[in-house]
Amino acid sequence: MTWSIIARDPATGQFGIAVATRFFAVGARVPYIAAGLGAIATQAFVNPYYGIDGVKLLREGLNAHDVLAALLATDDGRESRQIHIMDASGAIAAHTGRDCVAWCGHVAGSGFSIAGNMLAGSDVLSETAKTYIASDSLPFPRRLLAAMRAGEAAGGDKRGKQSAALLIHGEEEWPALDIRADDHPDPLGELERLDQVSHELWVHFRNSMPTRQNSAGNTDRSVIDASIAAARARQT
Repeated sequence: MTWSIIARDPATGQFGIAVATRFFAVGARVPYIAAGLGAIATQAFVNPYYGIDGVKLLREGLNAHDVLAALLATDDGRESRQIHIMDASGAIAAHTGRDCVAWCGHVAGSGFSIAGNMLAGSDVLSETAKTYIASDSLPFPRRLLAAMRAGEAAGGDKRGKQSAALLIHGEEEWPALDIRADDHPDPLGELERLDQVSHELWVHFRNSMPTRQNSAGNTDRSVIDASIAAARARQT
């Protein structure tokens, strides 16, 4: 009942997942990222443990194919599930169960994986992929959203639209960006708006947050204020 893209930004190494559906709060159910190690999207009849346990397995050093095999082996409902995984090496593994609702399937390319079910047709994935490839000049969040917009224009979820989400992680366990539209008439449009809002304060504050390498982060408000002022000056 969903389509999603998993990608890794070649410029920053960030993993990102964008997802959209005609269902409530898709961001709470589909995307999972292990910082620096890989990303997982669990969809169709969602099994949250594909994400929860899959992230643990990535952290233990398993590759995408071994993670997928381990998850499917423990689930008697696997034929109603769809899942795709990308690991840190760029390897991709995907499963679409035979009981998933048509149109359903998966496509992959260099640095990205796209999967969907209950879609208007295969063009949803092919247009998502085509636009992702063509939009490499855009910032990573906008590139992911542009790709999803193209899939939506090709028909998207054949029932309509309701929710969408964008999750991006860099090296830290906390997300670089985590935005959701849980119940909205234009969920991808709302994500585009929220991404713009994130540049007002969040992207500047984010650089001062604690990291594993710097447990204190930066608590000098003047540094954050200077970054915000510089950004605003560039916009004028």
